[in-house]
Amino acid sequence: MEQKIKWAMNDLCGKTAKVSTNFLSQKEIEKVKNFHKSFPEYSRTPLRNLKNLAAHLGVAGVYVKDESYRFGLNAFKVLGGSFAIANYLAQCLGKDISQLDYRNLVSDETRKQLGEITFATTTDGNHGRGVAWTASRLKQKSVVYMPKGSSIIRLNNIKAEGAEAYITELNYDDAVRLTSENAKKNGWVVVQDTAWEGYEEIPAWIMQGYGTMAAEALEQLQEMKIDKPTHIFIQAGVGSLAGAVQGYFSSVFGEERSKTIIVESDQADCLYQSILANDGQPHAVTGDLNTIMAGLACGEPNTISWNVLRDYSDSFVSCPDWVAARGMRILGNPVKGDDQVISGESGAVTAGLLATIMVNEKMKEIKKEFGLNENSKVLLFSTEGDTDPEKYRDIVWDGKFPVDE
Repeated sequence: MEQKIKWAMNDLCGKTAKVSTNFLSQKEIEKVKNFHKSFPEYSRTPLRNLKNLAAHLGVAGVYVKDESYRFGLNAFKVLGGSFAIANYLAQCLGKDISQLDYRNLVSDETRKQLGEITFATTTDGNHGRGVAWTASRLKQKSVVYMPKGSSIIRLNNIKAEGAEAYITELNYDDAVRLTSENAKKNGWVVVQDTAWEGYEEIPAWIMQGYGTMAAEALEQLQEMKIDKPTHIFIQAGVGSLAGAVQGYFSSVFGEERSKTIIVESDQADCLYQSILANDGQPHAVTGDLNTIMAGLACGEPNTISWNVLRDYSDSFVSCPDWVAARGMRILGNPVKGDDQVISGESGAVTAGLLATIMVNEKMKEIKKEFGLNENSKVLLFSTEGDTDPEKYRDIVWDGKFPVDE
């Protein structure tokens, strides 16, 4: 069966009063970044300037933020989990996060005040590993649940960080409910990157945590003498990352912000379906959510990020798996002279989409609607490396999920 890319312009953008993005402002994200910098493992991840790919595609620039270097964990997710956990601990101590850093949090005095806390989460892999890593670094405990079909390699990576971790027989959204129920029974603290009624503070902190990546990218672009990208392609599962990036750039640039394209798996395209509904409300998709883009296999939008995306994002795209596979191959086998980017299934879908739009004659309409041309400077976020090396090789070496245009 032919698997098509589907897309929709956001008719709601600019039509109503916009939700505030103040919690993702430069001032707030500077606090976040300062916290992350306090970890001994911190360093800015590279922003790859793929000049030759840009020339090949017919755009002015393609810039890829390579999160495979983040804290040695091969993915960006630790930014959100670490900041949320630190904020929770700061709250327990009656302090603002700006008064605490890594050294304070691991001190004997602080640990005596806090006692032992268990943090619980649901994950497809990267978020849970980040929560487990942070809990271990801060000398606390963690429990992690994964949806059915999750990678054993990712499970073992989480266990290696000191967490109790399990693969369930549930889809992602039902596993989130299981985590919430077990946390209530056992007195654990849920650190989940999706929000629902009555659970909004920690997801907002997680979104702020992702702001470090957005702020670094803008800083690096400006070091290259690029004031701002003309376009940002950003992938979405529940939408926390996308909302964080959208909110940060909207807060910085206001009406002059970049055009933003939100990219999902066609098996878990809850944001795209919500835009199609055109009623301003988030809509869930159900079922097995069976996609190679494990990090995007989420059927229920984060309500906080949905409001940001609804009010500020320009367009939404639903992509079959072959688009992600194409992106992995393009980034992993660069045009001569460009840097290689090892990008996993959820990390590479935006690169696959951009390349398909620019080289496929059938995509002329979407190219025009998105305003992509020889003057476009496009920012992409490769949010993970080869977090499942076997799957990475199956796709990049052995050609699984070939292009189906």
